[in-house]
Parts: sequence; structure tokens; C-alpha cells
Amino acid sequence: MSELRIISTGDAARPVPKKRTRDPDRLAAAFMLIGVAIAMVWANSPWSATYEEFWALPLGLSVGGFDVSFPMHAVVNEGLMTLFFFLVGLEVKRELTIGELTDRSRALLPIAAAIAGLIVPAVVFVLFNLGSGEADAWGVVISTDTAFLLGALAIIAPKYPSRLRIFLLTLAVVDDIGALLVIGLFYNNGLAVVPLLVAIVLMALLALVRFLPAGRGLAYTLLGAALWIAVLLAGIHPTLAGVAVALLIPVFPPRRTDVERAAELTRAFRESPNPAYAAAVTRSLRDSLSINERVDAAWRPYIAFGVLPIFALANAGVHLDAETIRDAVASPVAWGIVAGLVVGKFVGITGATALLRAMGRGQLAPGLGLNRIAGGGALSGIGFTIALFLVPIAIDDPGTQNIARVAVLTASLLAFLIGWAMLVIGDRVRPPRPVGAKLMRPFDPDRDHYRGDPAAPFEIVEYGDFECPFCSRATGSVDNVLEYFGADVRWVWRHFPLDAPHPHAQEAAQAAEAAGMQGRFFEMAVTLFANQQRLETSDLCMYAAQLGLDAERFMEDFQSTRVARRIQDDRFDAELMDLSGTPTFFVNGTRHVGPYDSASLIRSLEATRSRGAAGR
Repeated sequence: MSELRIISTGDAARPVPKKRTRDPDRLAAAFMLIGVAIAMVWANSPWSATYEEFWALPLGLSVGGFDVSFPMHAVVNEGLMTLFFFLVGLEVKRELTIGELTDRSRALLPIAAAIAGLIVPAVVFVLFNLGSGEADAWGVVISTDTAFLLGALAIIAPKYPSRLRIFLLTLAVVDDIGALLVIGLFYNNGLAVVPLLVAIVLMALLALVRFLPAGRGLAYTLLGAALWIAVLLAGIHPTLAGVAVALLIPVFPPRRTDVERAAELTRAFRESPNPAYAAAVTRSLRDSLSINERVDAAWRPYIAFGVLPIFALANAGVHLDAETIRDAVASPVAWGIVAGLVVGKFVGITGATALLRAMGRGQLAPGLGLNRIAGGGALSGIGFTIALFLVPIAIDDPGTQNIARVAVLTASLLAFLIGWAMLVIGDRVRPPRPVGAKLMRPFDPDRDHYRGDPAAPFEIVEYGDFECPFCSRATGSVDNVLEYFGADVRWVWRHFPLDAPHPHAQEAAQAAEAAGMQGRFFEMAVTLFANQQRLETSDLCMYAAQLGLDAERFMEDFQSTRVARRIQDDRFDAELMDLSGTPTFFVNGTRHVGPYDSASLIRSLEATRSRGAAGR
């Protein structure tokens, strides 16, 4: 998948200063902890009675003779949490369509670990509660809290956490799918046929909204609200309506034509600023991204910093006294929850990963060892949000509900402490090494394709793909960098054709190499970038003829093992460095992270120049 970054082809001589930002995962977890703390203090204060009274207050709507009301607690758990599950659904759809779950070999281990992490905790809980009458509450222990999990990882801050974070994110997506299925299948109030049929019709209409020429946002909102009502009347928990809407919203990688159109309109606005062009630029930029990604980016801060802290405030207010603690210690429900989340999650996730690796099925990303998986498996026992969400649904007795909430909070705290200890100790025993942070193979002027002086003190190495629209756009950035530094910099091109999204990239690379055999590599590269929608073999032969190449020799080289091996060598380098998108840049041997507009690349090169001067 090509990674979308913001490209700026403005004045390269005016680098934009970098802004420091806080870790959003850590901040979101902090907000939820604040909600938990306020709820605990409130529920155990002299005014503890007001906690239950407040969340029992009715909130209603009355229009003419129509009157409907819900207690505040239901407004949070069945209303606001629909938005949370909507966001979960968007992430599930995105990962299944264009994300980590599209790479089946890489996704196999986290998928298997997630499934085991759903089953083993449930089995552990049932074993503890066979004779308690509460064995049906096993759903409380199955799910990991994604927000707290990522927040905990940000707080622990192990070195080079990106691969573990991606593994845990993939695991959490599958975990969420399992939890949503469990809620829908096992924790409903019995199905009412007519509202269920209405819900099916509404879902069909939601699937057709993508074909509307305008007003899609309003249509999704109105049909989604109607679906929420239908699902509620059908006896299914209404939060699942949010998931259904999210799964029916399309997601797609940015299309080259849309990005190019946005760039053209931006240039037009810069030359002639006016409201019409401003509106066209805004609309074009919006349409270049899928609704899924736009809505996720717009809503995520409100969910993370608003809905989830309010949910914590409404559900974590456990009254703690000697009697409650004594009842919890003696309760099989409490022990089942603690053992299920703390032990079951760890054993299921770590055990399934280790077993599949031993069987030779699936592979971990480079730099990700079993010690890190064990630490992540322990952290996955943080089951806050969906666990607390399911407590009143799965357990009828208010006293047992209170005990279950105490157990969920205790298990989440223990899981965090154990995961922290395992990651810290594991990293000391087996220190992690960065993967892909440094260029693996140095520049070779006799082998590499480059522009600039081979003896230049500065270097940019690009791993790219001739069918990738962002590689095409990046060439303008590189031209500006070469112009800015002159003979002080060289640019090196290496092949990294992404076969899944770009089916013609491999043959385009072969054509460039075949042209290179006749000294016309960069001329062919420019032609390929200019004709990315026409890269069939017949097109490539036509471009060779236009460049005046020997046609017979071109085809012979195009099909030769020498050319294929050359491209494969570059591809192997990229895979060993765990590169996943194009273009990827290395500046003076160090991987460039962030935007690759000319100003950003110039800033990175200037930084290496400053470090070199300081070293002298």
C-alpha cells in the first residue's frame, strides 16, 4: 500500500519549522484515567448517593404527543458508545480493506493470537464459575481495551515500539470483531422480526449511499439514526448499529487522479486566490480521501477525549468498603474475571504465537521477538471499556455487578503492571535493535542509478515504484533539492515495486532497467511517471521506441534474468529493512520519517550538515 503523505512543491528555500506534539495514545489514556479517578472518588465520597442518582436521571425528548426518555447511564452506554463502536467499525473496515489485515502472511500470527485471546479467557472464566450461576457472563473477559492498551504502551515507552504497536493494533482489531459478534449473538434480548427486517432494508440503503452525487454525509447520518432505532426495537444492543454503518462506508487508497486534480486546483488558487478556487480546492482535497478516513480523523479526538472519559465516569464508580472487598475476594465471578483477563489473555496470545512459530506458520515482523509478544499479551489483559460495558448486560444482580466492576479494574491494573515488568525486563535481557532505521546497502556508483555528483557529501536514497502516484509527485521534490544543494547532493533510485496495489510496477521497473542498459534509465523513468495509467507491455515497447532505443535489444534485456535479479536485489534490501510503502527515503544513510516535500528533505539534509560541523 502506498503511504499518503502531504506533498508540498512550494519554495524549497523556506523550510517549515517542526512542531512538537504530545503522544495522543498517552493523552487519551490519561483522560480515561481521570474519568476513572473522578468516578471512584465520587462513588466513595460523603455524596456517594448522588453518583447513582445522577446517572439515573431521565433525559428525554418530547415533540407533540411523542415522548421518549432514557436514564443518563443509558444515554452514555447505548447512545454515546454507539459513536465509539462506529469508530471501531471504521478501523475494522480499513484494516480489512487496505491495512495490515490485507497481508495474510504477516496478519496470520496476530489474527490467531487474537482468536486465542478471545477463547482462552472465556474458558478460564467458565471454569471458575461452573457452579456460581454466572457462567454466562464469560463475555466480560474476552475483549482488550484498545485505547488503554496503546496508552499503556506509550506510558511504558519501550525502545522501537512501532512493530509491537502494529502487532497489537492488528490483534485489537480482530479482538474487536470477536467482541462485537459476541455482543450481537449472545447478549441480545430476543429478536423482534419486523424491526429486524426494517434494519436489513436500512442497511441495504446505507450500502447504496456511496452512489449519491451529493449529500452523502447527511444520508449516512439520517439512515444511521433510523438503523439505531430499528436495532434497538429488534432486541439487539443498539451500539452495533454504529458498527454496521461503519462497515458499509467505503474505504479506498488515495487515487492518483484525485491527488493530481487537487494539486492543479491548488496551483490555480495560488496564482489567482478567490472564493471559488478556495471552495474547489477544499472539495477536491476532501474527495481525494475516502469517507472512512475523513470521518475517522475528524471524530477520533471527540471519542478519545470526550466519549470514553464520560463512559469511564459513568461506569467506574464502584463503592469500595470492607464488605465489598470481602465479597469480591470470596466471589468466583471476581476470580474468574481477574484470572480470565490477566492469565487467559497472556496465555492465549503468547501461546498461540509461540505455537504457530514453532509449526512454521506465519512470521513476526523483523525486530519483533517473542519476549515483546509476551509483554504485549500481558498488557492485553487491560479489558476496561467493553468489559465494563458488558457487566450490566451479562450480569443481572446489582451486587454482583459491583463485584465484577471491582474485578475488572483490579485485573486491568495487574495486567498493566505485569506487562510493564515483562517489557522492561525482556528488553534488558534481550535489547531490541532498530529495523530499517539505517540504510542497509551503501551507495555503489557502479551499480546504482543516481543523479548528481557521486562524490557529493550528501545523499538521498529513494526506494520507489513507477506506478506509485506519490513517487511521481516526489520527483518534483527531489528536483528542488538537487537545485538547492547543487553538486553537494546526489539522489539514488532503488526499486521497490508493490505488486498488490500496483500490478504493472514490476514490468515498469524491468523497462527502466532495460532502458538503462542502453544508457537511458532516467529518460525512461520520466516517461513512466508521466504515463502511470498506461504501463502494459505494449505501452512500454512504445516508450522504448519513442526514446530511440534498439527495440530487439530492449525486449531481450526486458525479459532477461539479469534485469529481474537487479530488481529483486533492491526488493530484498527493502524487505530486510522492513519497508512497507513507497516512496521511502534515506537521508545520508538514515531513514527519513515524515513528509517528503522539498522543504522537509532540505531540512533533513541541513540537519546532517549541522551535526557534521558540530562533530568537527
